[in-house]
Amino acid sequence: MTSASERPLPQTPFYSIEYPGYVQGTSVPLAVESLGGQSKLDHAFRRATSKPESILELSLRPSNPFAHQISGEVAATNNILFRVVKKKRKDNGQGEYTIEAVGVIHKTVRFRGLVDFQYQPNAKDNVACLRTATDAMDADALRAHRVTDTISPSQSPEGDLRLFPPPLFSRQIIPQGYKFANPASVVSTTVNEAGEEKKRMINRMRWKGFGPATIMFSDKLVPEKPPQTVEQGKDKVNQEIFDRLQRLFAERSIWTRMSLLNQFSVVETREIMNSKLLLPLVCYVFQDGPWRDTLVRFGYDPRKTPGARLYQRLYFRNANHPIERPSVTTRRQERAAILPRSTSSRNPNNDDAENDRSRSYIFDGRNLTKETAAFQLCDIEDPMLKEMIEDPDGIRDECDERDGWYTTHAYERIKMVLRHKFFSLLEGHIATDEECHNLLTVNEGSLKASATRTQKLRAGKHNMAKGALRPEDAAIATRGLSIEADGSGGNESKFRSLAWYNDIING
Repeated sequence: MTSASERPLPQTPFYSIEYPGYVQGTSVPLAVESLGGQSKLDHAFRRATSKPESILELSLRPSNPFAHQISGEVAATNNILFRVVKKKRKDNGQGEYTIEAVGVIHKTVRFRGLVDFQYQPNAKDNVACLRTATDAMDADALRAHRVTDTISPSQSPEGDLRLFPPPLFSRQIIPQGYKFANPASVVSTTVNEAGEEKKRMINRMRWKGFGPATIMFSDKLVPEKPPQTVEQGKDKVNQEIFDRLQRLFAERSIWTRMSLLNQFSVVETREIMNSKLLLPLVCYVFQDGPWRDTLVRFGYDPRKTPGARLYQRLYFRNANHPIERPSVTTRRQERAAILPRSTSSRNPNNDDAENDRSRSYIFDGRNLTKETAAFQLCDIEDPMLKEMIEDPDGIRDECDERDGWYTTHAYERIKMVLRHKFFSLLEGHIATDEECHNLLTVNEGSLKASATRTQKLRAGKHNMAKGALRPEDAAIATRGLSIEADGSGGNESKFRSLAWYNDIING
């Protein structure tokens, strides 16, 4: 195998233009004119030219001032220019090719950007004629120009708005390299919904959350055990914390998230929050009703036990007192004060911080532990409120969706006193029992009026757990029914489905 012979390259410099069009020998002058002329080419290829000045603009309609040009950039290249000569033979028609290196191309103009949008206004319009006369420096036309009255679009909707194009419509010059395709983990499957076959895309690698089982107040049954996906991960959790959670729910059937987490240390609380499986293994959640957002032990139904009224949750929006979120530095300092540095040296102040944290869910009417009013009735230690909560005269026979086991009159009195005492602490003073009695006396008329309401509560966003489905969507998902169509029963089955859907919405 012989090596190819080496030949020196000619030192003659060349410049090239990747013209976006067909160019023949006779059309070279037109191509140069569309690029702005020979002077523009010389200026763009000049060695000391800056980048903005090295841009060539191609105009396919040079005589039209409203045509947007195509921008081309000068790029440095090291290409070789070859001359190819074909000698024809008369015998068999085959030619002989000769290739010769002519020089090196150091710069090339490339038109790789997107062409801007084009818009052609009316050429006979007064403003268009003024633009043409200005470009041509036609003094007579400029002297004869007159400003015409513009007709309002409201008077003549079909008239021309005379909106002339700007110098540039779009700033996007680089085409997007998108490839719309599903990832490898997404597969196509066919499902049967109410007699109709539909294709659905399923992501096999999607993250499956481990949220607690949730029910609506209107559901008849309560969950007896965790969902199957949660129960499969039971062996992966911290067994010591899991056993302690079970003991806490055996002692108290319903907790708020804050009251439950305050029974653990900061390290254990972080373990519970990061696990995502511990809470769903021991409890379920009500989406609405008097026990909304509370953690309930599996198998326990507070709607059937009057004693569960003590676990009802009261929540007030703190609209007039915005919560001041501490800075990151402050939170780190508080965390460092709570967490001991070592087991050998323990600061006594850490015990005080832990005690304050463990009582943050308790309301005693004198100490403000947090700026959010969300308490269970069993966690209220204020003497006046405790007497109202334990009053047997305010208990009803059947559990209500809004007021739980309390009558409306009794429940409104409890909420009014708790609200007054809590916001008084936010303002810096302790509300006395005399103030609360006077408040109840003044508002006795409104309390009686609210006790006579008969409107059924509909679960809306103000009375639903965060992230919960609306009742109609949750019912559809639970029963596996489709409202769109029913291929097996014809129109009659459609009307039955619509009637069932309206019953869900209207309650």
